[in-house]
Amino acid sequence: MPEPGSTSESAAGLASVSGSASAHESAPTASSTSSSVSVGAQIRFDIIRGVHPPGGKLREAALATQYAVSRIPIREALRSLEAEGLVESRPYSGSMVAPSPTEDAEDLFEIRIVLESATAKRAAKRAGQQSNGEAPDERWRTIRKEINEILAAGDIVIGQERYEDLAVLNMRFHFAIAELSGSLSFVSLLRQISGKIEWLYSLNVTRRGPQAWPEHRDIIAAIDAGQEAKAAEVMGQHVRRSRDSYFAMMAEKAT
Repeated sequence: MPEPGSTSESAAGLASVSGSASAHESAPTASSTSSSVSVGAQIRFDIIRGVHPPGGKLREAALATQYAVSRIPIREALRSLEAEGLVESRPYSGSMVAPSPTEDAEDLFEIRIVLESATAKRAAKRAGQQSNGEAPDERWRTIRKEINEILAAGDIVIGQERYEDLAVLNMRFHFAIAELSGSLSFVSLLRQISGKIEWLYSLNVTRRGPQAWPEHRDIIAAIDAGQEAKAAEVMGQHVRRSRDSYFAMMAEKAT
C-alpha cells in the first residue's frame, strides 16, 4: 500500500476509453499495468484537487506528455477512473472529467450509509470467527494490520496539518473495512463510488477530517470485538456525521 502522503492506488484498469493503439501497443504488459496504477493515482489526485476541472477534456496524447508515460498506461488509467465515476467516455468525443459530485452528494451519502454499515457488520462477524478460531485467514490478518498502519499514518497527517493527504487515507481505511468483510460484492460496489466519495471528502476535509479520523478507531474497535450490530451502528453514525458536516459547509458557502 502507498506510503503516507502518496496518492491513492485504488485505480486499476477496468473499462474502455477512446483512442486507438498502434499494433505494438495493443497488449498491455505487466510493466504498463504497473504504470497505469501509478499514473491513474496521479490523475485521480489531480481531478480531485481541480487540476483537471469538471467537464475538461482528457486527451491521451496530452496526458502522456504531462505525466511522462506512454499512451498505454494513460488509456488503462482512464478506464479505471471511468469505473470509479471520475471520468466519462462518450463516442466520438473522447474522455472528459465527470461533473462535480456535489449534485449527487445526498444520494452518495445515503448509498454509503447502507453499504458501509453492511460492510462493518460483516467485518465484525468475520472478526468473531477469527477470534474463535473458526476460520483462520491470513489475508484477514494482513488487512487488519494494514488498518493499524493507515490509522497511524492519519494521526501523523493530522498532526502535521497535511489535510490534503487525509482524503486518500480515509478512502484506504474504508476500502480496508470492505475487504475485512470478505464480500467481493461490497468491495466492488464501494469501488464504483470511491472516486466521488474521495472527491466529496476532499471538499470538506479541513473541517471534517480531524473530527472524523478518531471515529475510525471506534469503528474498528466494534469490529474487533465481533459486535455486529454496534459496528453497523457506529459506521452509519460516522457517515451521517460526514454528510451533516458536508451540507453544513455547503450551506455556509451559499450565504
